[in-house]
Amino acid sequence: MRWKGRRGSSNVEDRRSMGGRPRMRVGGRRVRGGGLGLTGLLIIVGIAWLTGINPLTLLGQLDGGGGYDTQSYQTQAPRSAVDQETAQFVSVVLADTENTWGQIFENGGATYPEPTLVLFSGSVSSACGYASAATGPFYCGADSKLYIDLSFYQELANQLNAPGDFAQAYVLAHEVGHHIQNVLGVLPEFQKARRTLSKAEGNALSVRVELQADCYAGIWAHYAARQKGFVEEGDIDEALNAASRIGDDTLQRQAQGYVVPESFNHGTSAQRASWFKKGFQSGDLNACDTFSAASL
Repeated sequence: MRWKGRRGSSNVEDRRSMGGRPRMRVGGRRVRGGGLGLTGLLIIVGIAWLTGINPLTLLGQLDGGGGYDTQSYQTQAPRSAVDQETAQFVSVVLADTENTWGQIFENGGATYPEPTLVLFSGSVSSACGYASAATGPFYCGADSKLYIDLSFYQELANQLNAPGDFAQAYVLAHEVGHHIQNVLGVLPEFQKARRTLSKAEGNALSVRVELQADCYAGIWAHYAARQKGFVEEGDIDEALNAASRIGDDTLQRQAQGYVVPESFNHGTSAQRASWFKKGFQSGDLNACDTFSAASL
């Protein structure tokens, strides 16, 4: 991507000067990752990366509105030139999503409410709860904010084998996709419906929510690619590779050697890449109706 010199977003909240070790209580009891076992925790963390909604929701912990112990903060070391450049990069990508969705909403006779991007280091508190960097990027509908620890991009390239700046942009565009769903009422309806569904039914519905966010990320890529000198050859392939690297089947196979389809929350690698591609090829919201699709 040729992103340098382009406008950055003013909707960036930099909390990287704060950090801390959370002591977390949810629903009156303390939550410890050890209860899942190492393999289970790796699956949860792996699936949470790039999937959008606060990963704590994968554990079913946010519905109860439980309390959280107060966290302590400490000053972090000065940020490197790479960190500073990455922060500028995500600001530019966010600004471009604002341009794209602002125009789409305007064409539909509405005003796009721009989300805020929160940069954090180590751990962060949101209206949806407390999260550490290990949980990856997430979107919180309660405060309309996207959250990311920029060190995640190192994990994306080195551990998930999805390098490239457009792969990084896809991550952010997916989170923005969840914001679009929140604005349109999809996320609130999903949260409401999930309380009445069985675990298997809730998982199946969650897959459709996540694939729609992938499709919305593809819509942004569609318009980004139409801009002269912005998207370079190979960029879209980077996004498709990233989408395929974080499918439930791929992550589970890497973590435990086998897959459990009924536990999928976010879709297979093929499905995630396919729905991103649908959005990219069409640039049309109507193409992203995962809820009416007979086959995903």
